[in-house]
Amino acid sequence: MSTIRTGRCACGAVRIEARGDPVAELHCQCRHCQLRSGTGHSSFLVFAGPEAVELNGETRSWSVTADSGNEKYQAFCPDCGTPTHMTFPANPDVTAISAALLDSPDQFAPKFVTYAGRALPWDSLDPVLARFDQMPKG
Repeated sequence: MSTIRTGRCACGAVRIEARGDPVAELHCQCRHCQLRSGTGHSSFLVFAGPEAVELNGETRSWSVTADSGNEKYQAFCPDCGTPTHMTFPANPDVTAISAALLDSPDQFAPKFVTYAGRALPWDSLDPVLARFDQMPKG
């Protein structure tokens, strides 16, 4: 049986269901994630596959160009503003969902930190996590 993770935005207008195991669980300290979250980092579970993530409810999105030069769409609930997920036109079967959405937050187990070199001095994360100054390859 496949693991199912469910979640919702702050007001409940957007629901999310992710099936299977994430291909990555991470914290990101890039400047985009700092601004997106309103704090020092964003936290994600990344799923791959066309059927891995199902969203119910309306979201809006805006795009930003990543350090790689690829575009990414950052989605949010238009009612409460909660960041919900990111998609990537260069990798359309990949969806990163915000860990804070999970109905069972203990289903998030970060393994690494990206853009650790851009960390704000007051944003301390678990020191045992692997740290990368950029997005790791493969």
